[in-house]
Amino acid sequence: MAESGLDPATGRALVARLRDHVVLVVGDVMLDRYWWGTVERLSPEAPVPIVHKRRSTAAPGGAANVAANVRSLGGRPLLVGLVGDDDAGRELAAALKARGIAADHLLVDPARPTTVKTRVIAHSQHVVRVDEEDRAPVAPPLAARVAERVAALLPAARVVVVSDYAKGLLGPAVLGPVLAAARAAGATVVVDPKGTDFTRYAGARVICPNRQEALAAAGVEPEAPDAVPRAAARLLERTGAEAVLVTLGEAGMLLCERGRAPVAIPALAREVFDVTGAGDTVTATLALALAAGAPLEVAVRLANVAAGLAVEAVGTTAVTAAQLRDALR
Repeated sequence: MAESGLDPATGRALVARLRDHVVLVVGDVMLDRYWWGTVERLSPEAPVPIVHKRRSTAAPGGAANVAANVRSLGGRPLLVGLVGDDDAGRELAAALKARGIAADHLLVDPARPTTVKTRVIAHSQHVVRVDEEDRAPVAPPLAARVAERVAALLPAARVVVVSDYAKGLLGPAVLGPVLAAARAAGATVVVDPKGTDFTRYAGARVICPNRQEALAAAGVEPEAPDAVPRAAARLLERTGAEAVLVTLGEAGMLLCERGRAPVAIPALAREVFDVTGAGDTVTATLALALAAGAPLEVAVRLANVAAGLAVEAVGTTAVTAAQLRDALR
């Protein structure tokens, strides 16, 4: 795959080295539920389609999807997150275990529901999404338990992923201690951010916002000349990160490293069906490649190939090492 800017032999060798490296993932886990069906007519009650439901599936979402991608690429994820004492939480734990991922570090909060996103899909098109969630900050005692669990697992991992979906887990009581513990352990931190205050992630090596998130956090107008490089430079200054990787959808990615010129990386998808979870795939592949010792730009280019594979499938998808190897032939 020459257009990736990654030598195929180098890429395949890196994929082989991903196996068994440990990545600690902490963040907002969720259950991605899908109702698949067909549309043959509109409702007589309102101008909306009637979906004839044929089947339903469920997959780990959010931080749990990051862990699923780490596992499918051959790595060993350690997942720390929060679920409710409910059927959805138990279903998520079962879905993780079915993928070879331990659910032992999912803490239970009886006061809040497990986050569930239910998507109705008809003829490979999203019709509607229904969210069940509680985004209130977690109670201090539970936040302390999450931070303690992360600290206990850190010695096993060289790389930590912070997967922030703004569902209440990654407030100051969790994020501060996690970043401090990772820094003390010498672990590399990769962040998939949310919100507009990226100074919360100070201490991370790489921050991976999408275009909209980067511009909003940096306070740069979308129409401004060189808006994305300008936003990335501002975020580097504010956060002290080594790099900001901005995902740009069909335009690819922009890697901005401290002290280096920005590197534009074109998108590789042959046909885009669904962008759901593509950011999780990027974060997981990048983190696992860094854990395997890859230079940052090489890791980013491999993540870009994985993202191209993820958007070619409908629904939340975990890209496999075999798929990556085939794409790099």
